[in-house]
Amino acid sequence: MEARACPVPALTTELQFAQRLRERLEEEQLLDRRYRLQKVPGGCVALPVLEEKLSQLQLPLEMPCELVWIQDPIPSRAACRQTPAQKLREELRRLLGESWSEKLEHDVPRAWQRHGDLVLLSEDSFRNTSWEKLGPVLWETVASALGARRLARQGKVLPDGMRSPSVTLLLGQDGWVEHVDNGIRYTFDVTKCMFSPGNITEKLRVALLPCSGEVLVDLYAGIGYFTLPYLVHAAAAFVHACEWNSHAVEALRRNLVLNGVQDRCQVHYGDSRQLELRDVADRVNLGLIPSSEEGWPVACRVLKKSTGGVLHIHHNVETLPAPALVQTVVPRAEQRCLERGGSDGEAQHPVEDGGKQTLRARTRPEWWRWAEATAARIRGLLAELHGQPWCTSILHIEAVKSYAPHVHHLVLDLECRPLLPA
Repeated sequence: MEARACPVPALTTELQFAQRLRERLEEEQLLDRRYRLQKVPGGCVALPVLEEKLSQLQLPLEMPCELVWIQDPIPSRAACRQTPAQKLREELRRLLGESWSEKLEHDVPRAWQRHGDLVLLSEDSFRNTSWEKLGPVLWETVASALGARRLARQGKVLPDGMRSPSVTLLLGQDGWVEHVDNGIRYTFDVTKCMFSPGNITEKLRVALLPCSGEVLVDLYAGIGYFTLPYLVHAAAAFVHACEWNSHAVEALRRNLVLNGVQDRCQVHYGDSRQLELRDVADRVNLGLIPSSEEGWPVACRVLKKSTGGVLHIHHNVETLPAPALVQTVVPRAEQRCLERGGSDGEAQHPVEDGGKQTLRARTRPEWWRWAEATAARIRGLLAELHGQPWCTSILHIEAVKSYAPHVHHLVLDLECRPLLPA
């Protein structure tokens, strides 16, 4: 839906006086540079003026001129080069006229998410009560300025255990959108499902993992954030995708079909803690924050009993302020647990290529302590489950993003292998 055209005030004068009038308007800062001077019937020229400064306008006596309203103003070249954020502000300034204020300007978003023809605004956008008086024309203007047909606004994540979004559709009939990441198509309803663009680095990393021939269990599949990269790019042979949000399950099923991998995935609808699978997985993805700890016993049960596998454990870890950042994302160690030796069941710590610096030395202390504690806990769960000692090895610690001040979303790649009898 297009926004209604807003007329623009202008002063008309004869062609011979146009330059003099322009200089005067520029001197008094009344000229509206968003629009071009344009010819009007009668052989005159119209010079756009700022609507919010009409009260300051005085018609010059030394030249013939008249105040008119241009119904179809022509944007200036400078206006055509505006960023979307600048264009949005200019359109809203024109819509509000003299009601425009610095307070309202602070309420206008500078960034947003775009999903096809739908723009998702931040939670703090347009909260001033003055916006409500504009009615539907506000959202039509915003959509037009941003090149969108639909608008929605984020709210707080609902405390329902499913991280369901609280999104309000402002313009449009439905919230279904399509988004493409790394060649993978995702469709979902923005009013019902979360989509985190901040996880793109982890999705790219997952796509490069050597999963050919492997069976994966994704305990928190959502709409397929990680399930799809494992299937489409990492060449996993089969994925068991677990999800208990019915809206996410609907989107997940659609996404599997969209990407042509529905025959290599089984969707398990329900609480993953009640999953009945056992002894099937070479790899388990636990992509739940702030903590996936409730899924650790399930992850241990689904790992193959005879060979074990790799767990990708997501967690939000608090990090103390430091005067300088140290390198935190490190190369993945490829040596397997048994090849590194060590038969006492302790967590093994791989050495980087060249042997000059260990993974531990290049990782923040708080992150390393969390990884060691997690490895010990998983090792204990596996030993209790199978009645024999297991070896857990920290392969990699990935910093996905800063989740909050001094809190980082991390992923621990933990290799888990049963210890062979001596």
